[in-house]
Amino acid sequence: MPTLQDIDQPAAHPDIRMLAELMRKIPQLTEADIDELLPLWKRRGSLRRGEFLSQVGQVETHLYFMLKGTMRIYMPLPEEDAYTGFAYPGTMVTSVPSFLSGKPSEFCVQALQQCELLAISRTDWLGLVEQNPNFGRFWRQEMERAVLGLIERQIDLLLPEPQQRLERVLKRSPHLFQLIPRRHIAAYLRMTPETLSRLGAVKS
Repeated sequence: MPTLQDIDQPAAHPDIRMLAELMRKIPQLTEADIDELLPLWKRRGSLRRGEFLSQVGQVETHLYFMLKGTMRIYMPLPEEDAYTGFAYPGTMVTSVPSFLSGKPSEFCVQALQQCELLAISRTDWLGLVEQNPNFGRFWRQEMERAVLGLIERQIDLLLPEPQQRLERVLKRSPHLFQLIPRRHIAAYLRMTPETLSRLGAVKS
């Protein structure tokens, strides 16, 4: 888990600016909504490469906003890790099932490089979603997008041909190939790094 430190005057902190800019791109959120949100991101943390944001058995109590770095989200299995996604600057990350249910996580979230994060507590976030209709609509849309993403991911995994899996992910998320190391892209695509190299070069 990251070591979290309290932020003095969160709404005025320089690291909050990236989050504020992202929120201003969401049509249903007003400036008043954003002003209500920003002070709730009260803590900041960092992870070194290889450290875990969340591990199996841990109950996730925070939602994080990525300022710097990349992470992988996966379920550890005996033969190989089953990747479900990645996080990178400008995205929010947590062990979603644990965050929503309050139950121990079945997933790991691990830093692939040095990461810097902002954190909001589960209590503050879900309270805001309950009390603010605009954030409630935003959260429902995010959950709908997450469900659709999981369906797309299931289709990826069902396709027998590596080329088909690669083409689908390239079309859906081309930015990943600029951000994530090749071996992790290969694992996400359920192929070896050598197969991925034959199909097309990506970040090493």
